[in-house]
Amino acid sequence: MSGPLEGLRILDLGTRIAAPFCAGLLGEQGAEVVKIEQPGAGDFMREIPPFDEGYSLFWAVEGRGRKSVTLDLRQPDGQALLRRLAETADVLVENFRPGTLEKWNIAPDALSDRLVTVRISSFGQDGPNSARPGLDRVGIGFGGLMHLTGYPDRPPVRVGVTISDYLTGIFTAHAATAALYERDAKGTGRGAVIDAALYGASLRILEWTLPAYDRLGVVRSREGNRLANSAPLDNYPTGDGKYVCIVAGSDANFARLCSAMERPDLPTDARYDTLGKRAGLSDEINGVVADWTMTLSSDEVVERCVAADVPVATAFTAADLFADPHVAARGDLVTVDDPVAGPIRQQAPYPRRVGEVPEAPTGAPTLGQHTTEVLTELGLDDADLTRLADAGII
Repeated sequence: MSGPLEGLRILDLGTRIAAPFCAGLLGEQGAEVVKIEQPGAGDFMREIPPFDEGYSLFWAVEGRGRKSVTLDLRQPDGQALLRRLAETADVLVENFRPGTLEKWNIAPDALSDRLVTVRISSFGQDGPNSARPGLDRVGIGFGGLMHLTGYPDRPPVRVGVTISDYLTGIFTAHAATAALYERDAKGTGRGAVIDAALYGASLRILEWTLPAYDRLGVVRSREGNRLANSAPLDNYPTGDGKYVCIVAGSDANFARLCSAMERPDLPTDARYDTLGKRAGLSDEINGVVADWTMTLSSDEVVERCVAADVPVATAFTAADLFADPHVAARGDLVTVDDPVAGPIRQQAPYPRRVGEVPEAPTGAPTLGQHTTEVLTELGLDDADLTRLADAGII
């Protein structure tokens, strides 16, 4: 893809989501991404449902926008080739357990000092928990986010997507770009090693949770869809079985919502005329709003709230996103030409520059699709490739 990072090469040694997502974000800004996969098996993401005639649609999204090279990093010849590839790269991204690259003789100190290495793991490269395994749910649990998610009278729940993986990918793509700026624009000529723990991404977005404990001894807990200091605010049921989120905690938004509900009496009602009073009667005032939304379809609620300038959104499904004219107008969905499944509509690269239409990435590659191309660039000939293939290195 074209973009500001065009001319940079990213080596994606990752599996599943966090490291490959970091690499993919850099690719969506123009960098070339070369994914290194185990011969014969490839990234585990290729085996995760849902499937379309045996093909993973999860892989179709998270594998897009990159080349695939098979290389057995457990073998000395594979390690030697990786070290040569690293000489051509600007960033290397991995999410193995700490110590794995060292065992394979491809740790940062064995590679070019110009390389930016992003190391993602469950608990980080050091500390007493660093050797422990873990996936997304461990990250949101240990990072404090899971405890805050759900309703106070029910067990904690996970967020609907693998949020700590994606957040870690975002944070590390940002950090890698900053390290490249330091290397190139500031002229240090040296790369960096970035240490990112999955739980750290969740911990970083905990808002006021930690200082409130530090200074006030408050242990924040689950609040469901509401906030203790604001009302009305909730995901309200509608007459057609959907939910709409209405945010009307401030006095101004509350007055606008009352106008949309045709309840001019409420803003001056002594029970509800300040935010503090409404928050203290949260069940009561949210019940008033829910009674109103249940008499209307979700589209009718949104129409009336928009007319009154009230922040509102329906809880969209995938079908809603595909049908929405605003999503279409902004190009938020693109058609990716997948080499296995053909055209697949999916989420566009994000964000975009003003006035530009999002460009569709290349489709997720087949396993080893670019092995010959990339290794030939290193100077290997057909005889070398045949020998490596026969030995199971590629």
